Amino acid sequence: IYDDLASGGRDDRPGLTACLKSLRDGDVLVVWKLDRLGRSLAHLVNTVKELSDRKIGLRVLTGKGAQIDTTTASGRMVFGIFATLAEFERDLIRERTMAGLASARARGRKGGRKFALTKAQVRLAQAAMAQRDTSVSDLCKELGIERVTLYRYVGPKGELRDHGKHVLGLT
Repeated sequence: IYDDLASGGRDDRPGLTACLKSLRDGDVLVVWKLDRLGRSLAHLVNTVKELSDRKIGLRVLTGKGAQIDTTTASGRMVFGIFATLAEFERDLIRERTMAGLASARARGRKGGRKFALTKAQVRLAQAAMAQRDTSVSDLCKELGIERVTLYRYVGPKGELRDHGKHVLGLT
């Protein structure tokens, strides 16, 4: 018997992890309630698929999933319906996400992280780095960035790198 005192919604579940590792071909995992096994329907379906691939059955004793016993044909059918619903749910989420991104783009919003330097700062860094006597440390202090960030935008001889080209709209 394995027991996790934590919520089924948590990622770190040492009892479940140990239990799943100890199961062998032909074993049957018996759980009190189906919601104790997975964080979400998708996670649950993945867990049961892994069990099935390892030829391990699943029986649920109580709750809404009590009719599930993957060692029987009817139990596999019921779980197959769950798997189909999980896939449908993933597709709906994907569609909503894509629609949201398209809507944001239509309103002029761009995704992703903001650049560390402005156009003016990239031009300043480019001009400064082109001069031999430039102190990289002083330039970084003036711009309020780390050395690695500077070199992401401008090379040691003042040549623009990908981030710098992107900020200036050259790519």
